Amino acid sequence: MALILPRGTRIVAATHNPGKAKELAALLEGRFEVIAAGDLGLPEPEETETTFVGNAVLKARAAAERSGLIALADDSGLSVAALDGAPGVYSARWAGPTKDFSLAIQKVRERLEETGTEDLGAWFTCALAVAWPNGGPVAAFEGRIDGDLTFPPRGEHGFGYDPIFVPRGGVLTFGEMTPADKDAISHRAQAFAKLKSALFD
Repeated sequence: MALILPRGTRIVAATHNPGKAKELAALLEGRFEVIAAGDLGLPEPEETETTFVGNAVLKARAAAERSGLIALADDSGLSVAALDGAPGVYSARWAGPTKDFSLAIQKVRERLEETGTEDLGAWFTCALAVAWPNGGPVAAFEGRIDGDLTFPPRGEHGFGYDPIFVPRGGVLTFGEMTPADKDAISHRAQAFAKLKSALFD
């Protein structure tokens, strides 16, 4: 039997960030009642996997089992070719406990300078996982967009590493794009397109 998310389903977003829960609800086109794991008092599991899909599945399973609801989790980050794919799943951790991404961006720049490379190729990955409770199935989807890094950072939009990432074939960083233009091509948009194709009725 095909897995389907019926319209109106109550879904727990495996995040303690209310803003992210609202963003996920919007990307799901308002079809579902989305509640954040933080609002249910669910603990945040330790992200121990080595891949984006692995961490998304881990977070979705934990939220589904503790809430008894269908859960949606995402895991995303920046990978830099010359740094062997780092920071990758550690993208947020590079920003430190205060989530200061100016520090993370500086760290990327310093690591690249240490290598002496001229290769500024990089890519963003977004993995989504939907888990059904009570040991039910899990569906996972992944989106990726390739590009190049640029320094110094440019643009006030977006978040995280957006101000240093120029999508392949473009001239603006994600930080300089309008949210709508970024959402039309981003790794997250690609992952959600796959999810909708597979799970929407």
